[in-house]
Amino acid sequence: MMDNNLTFGKFITQKRKELSISLRSFAFSVNLSPVYICDIEKDRRPAPAQHILDKMFALLHLDEADKLIMYDLAGESRNAVPIDLPKYIMEKDIVKTALRKAKEVDATDAEWEEFINRITNRNE
Repeated sequence: MMDNNLTFGKFITQKRKELSISLRSFAFSVNLSPVYICDIEKDRRPAPAQHILDKMFALLHLDEADKLIMYDLAGESRNAVPIDLPKYIMEKDIVKTALRKAKEVDATDAEWEEFINRITNRNE
């Protein structure tokens, strides 16, 4: 579970500071201005485009779990679906159908957890 108070800006700030990367150096490395990065970190701007997120991912040496957190937070900052999901959703009619059905019946967290556990453990 993700901290509900964590924002994209706070996440980036935390990861950048853990590596002792200055804001200016970070901005230069991802080809954005320090002011723009400052605005992102203070949650005054939404997360940047995918190619910038990819640069941030590499620069911050994130693992896959942190990458997914970053994608989720970036999506929230833009009020959008996390960037790694739209293509998958759009390519699979069954996924769209499943999401619409879950919305229609107001699927509970327990039902979603059961589904996740079932597909995670299907080969055991």
